[in-house]
Amino acid sequence: MDSEFRHLGRPAQGPSAELDTFARPPHVTSVSFQSAELTSLCPVTGQPDFATVLIEYRPRTLCLEGKSLKLYLWTFREQRMFAEQLADTIARDVFKALSPHHCRVTLTQNVRGGLQLTAVAECSGD
Repeated sequence: MDSEFRHLGRPAQGPSAELDTFARPPHVTSVSFQSAELTSLCPVTGQPDFATVLIEYRPRTLCLEGKSLKLYLWTFREQRMFAEQLADTIARDVFKALSPHHCRVTLTQNVRGGLQLTAVAECSGD
């Protein structure tokens, strides 16, 4: 276990906004994570919103550690924000943690009122 990881190898105590990273292996050019368990609250009604999130990035020097990402996504469970803002926040936070060549977050909200919403946020460093 790398002693610099704040979450990996330790019991999860709850949500955490800290994203852990590690050095990119030499031949890794693209990384993606997908979760169908992203939840947040509607900023108007306070009702829960459920979504699938796809996080894709082209690493420069760092990669994202998975357990810290899971705990990070958990932080949105009690936050009120529209899906578009949630996609933007995740993209900016991942970009800030990694400084990748490119980061793309696609958030697809479960159908509500007969509508399915997909929001895409992208950040580039090139």
